[in-house]
Amino acid sequence: MPREVFRNIGLIAKSESEQALYSLRQLVHFLEGRDCTVILDEELAAALPEPGLQAGSRTQLGESCDLVIVVGGDGCLLGAARDLARYDVPVLGINRGRLGFLTDILPSEIETRVAQVLSGDYTIEQRFLLEMEVRRGKNSAGRGSALNDIVLLSGDSVHMIEFELFIDGNYVYTQRSDGLIVSTPTGSTAYALSGGGPIMHPKMDAMVLVPLNPHTLTSRPLVVDGNSELKIHVTTTKLQPLVSCDGQEGVRLQLDDVIYVRKKPYRLKLLHPPGHDFYEACRSKLGWSSRPGEA
Repeated sequence: MPREVFRNIGLIAKSESEQALYSLRQLVHFLEGRDCTVILDEELAAALPEPGLQAGSRTQLGESCDLVIVVGGDGCLLGAARDLARYDVPVLGINRGRLGFLTDILPSEIETRVAQVLSGDYTIEQRFLLEMEVRRGKNSAGRGSALNDIVLLSGDSVHMIEFELFIDGNYVYTQRSDGLIVSTPTGSTAYALSGGGPIMHPKMDAMVLVPLNPHTLTSRPLVVDGNSELKIHVTTTKLQPLVSCDGQEGVRLQLDDVIYVRKKPYRLKLLHPPGHDFYEACRSKLGWSSRPGEA
């Protein structure tokens, strides 16, 4: 029998979701039956007052756990990824959301699939994140990180914004549009896809830049090397646009602010149970056609 490779298990879940908490209780009882040490995200301690369970901050989970399991939707895993990637701890997702590109274990499969992972039967992917900084003159006006995407938006107005784009110091274009999505391969099946961007395989080392309703028919998504440094110079004078990371609360921008985007120095270790297939996930979650006779 293969040995169990994970003993200290951190658990993160969407505490306001009854479905997620139901699956979390099931998971806790299963892990305790496997003699695993369970550590809850401290935000769950009040929502799941199980006697004898440890609780800790995301930092403590990252430093002390062999594995962190996220119960929720892709948004819940995105938050965990931003907090945990720096600690090199692998993350596994159980889907209690909608599509579930990142959280790919079904609630009905928790015990079977988690048992396989605990016994060392899994695949692992390295997903890179992006970091963003807003520079206002010589000062930093805000920072953030994203597993999916960094998005420049016009803010509360329906008017277009204007900005200049530079890649690795080279001027690319001046654009008037509703904004710009800078997406990782992980995020290419999220907002960038809705904006008309391409689907990128998670193994690609690339970023895609997707204009939002550009004021020219010739502006198209642009795929660039994953190690590129992007510089976006805001030249809008009448609006107060914002830049947001993974849909979180953004940074309000002023005239002549400069947004820098580059790859973070560490990656997320994302685990999948055996049999995971990116293309099958696309077929099932995006409604692609299957072979005749296949479900």
